[in-house]
Amino acid sequence: MEIRIGILNAPRELSFETDESASDVSGKVSAAISGGTPVLELTDNKGAQFVVPVAGIAYVQIGAEETRRVGFVA
Repeated sequence: MEIRIGILNAPRELSFETDESASDVSGKVSAAISGGTPVLELTDNKGAQFVVPVAGIAYVQIGAEETRRVGFVA
């Protein structure tokens, strides 16, 4: 699924694909924003880790879970 994170005072957003479920990502975002941690840590589907300071987050958009990206139906 695609994750988009808007950063305060930045013209572009952070966008990446992850294999985590929507509920897992939503739980991590909620825990970070509610004061559990000073940073939000997420991992994309290639293993890269993103660490975003919670104070700089403008919004988090969690895309719909996709069944497949491209291909032919047999």
